[in-house]
Amino acid sequence: MAVYSSGSGATVGGDRVTRGNQRELVRQKNAKKSREQSKRKRKDDGLSAAARKQRDAEIMQQKQQRN
Repeated sequence: MAVYSSGSGATVGGDRVTRGNQRELVRQKNAKKSREQSKRKRKDDGLSAAARKQRDAEIMQQKQQRN
């Protein structure tokens, strides 16, 4: 039986091939989680882009007045 090293510790024809797949699955899970978090963040304020821009401008003006 031939064993080929892929450089990541996994071997073709061996028992350690799942290691590369596990990394891919974790990467996909983390990507999905971050997408869901960013969607939730946008839904929470419920403002349009123009309203958000106005709100942020007012906050920045208040901060500048404090300093």
